[in-house]
Amino acid sequence: MPETCDATTPAIEIRDVVKLYAGSKKAPPKLALEGLSFDVPQGEVFGLLGPNGAGKSTLINIMAGLVNKTSGTIRIWGHDIDKDHRNAKLNIGIVPQEIVFDPFFTPFEVLENQGGMYGVTKALRRSEELLRAVRLEDKRNAYARTLSGGMKRRLLIAKAMVHSPPILVLDEPTAGVDVELRRQLWDLVSDLNAEGVTVVLTTHYLEEAEQLCDRIAIINHGKLIANKPTRELVGMMGEKIVAVTLDRDITNLPHDPRFHKCVKAGERLIEVTYDKAEMTAGQVLALLQDQGFTVQDVSTREADLEDVFVQLTSGEAGAAEAL
Repeated sequence: MPETCDATTPAIEIRDVVKLYAGSKKAPPKLALEGLSFDVPQGEVFGLLGPNGAGKSTLINIMAGLVNKTSGTIRIWGHDIDKDHRNAKLNIGIVPQEIVFDPFFTPFEVLENQGGMYGVTKALRRSEELLRAVRLEDKRNAYARTLSGGMKRRLLIAKAMVHSPPILVLDEPTAGVDVELRRQLWDLVSDLNAEGVTVVLTTHYLEEAEQLCDRIAIINHGKLIANKPTRELVGMMGEKIVAVTLDRDITNLPHDPRFHKCVKAGERLIEVTYDKAEMTAGQVLALLQDQGFTVQDVSTREADLEDVFVQLTSGEAGAAEAL
């Protein structure tokens, strides 16, 4: 079973990790990870974000032992994945994107079989407890193939926890589930983290990352371009957006050199993006009135994680400052 770890040791240490896929006659070599280095602190919900092809799944597959890295080191709960593979694997549970288990086993059997594979004795198995934790106790004896997509996702999380690992990696856990099931999975992740489990989460739902994660790392083209506490990362954007409803259809847009962006968002709706350090919402409205626009309604919003993500991944400019 997993042992305790010094509180100052990161849950996961990633140092100078490179993954180069060999080329072929039809395709050149591909550098999937380019000297990736960062730590996942103990006890946090850690977001790992990046566009498709950024290298997230490659990194997770290396930690899972499914892909061999080209160079660099990874330590899980203090154990090097190459030199101490067994203990590294005992200290991590990984929930893949793909829903994979034998459809002819019941949820209880799935968990019992997985526990046996990890060498958990019958007396120490937590199958019933885990089914309750993921709200599947009423499906204990149903065939896994009869479960809904959301139930299968929850069963995968329970399956990853059979050996009580202190680290849980969730690769796109809410992909393809509806809003209600997504909320249930959010609650489950929060409950596991409250019990002391370090959670690493990859997701395309930026609202999900902003809501759940204490810290977020963003990778692009195999490189780390940001690694900060979530609130600090969102605070990097000094922009604010004012949405203004006018009294008539829009035939021309207002203009000012301090506007970062001004777009038509509806027949009578415009959105003005500006830097809070350069002007205020009141000044924006005054400029609109000076240019002959009559305002009927106004709403504002701060830049969010989606804005930060788009800015950082649309180009490498400024990425060094984000690290």
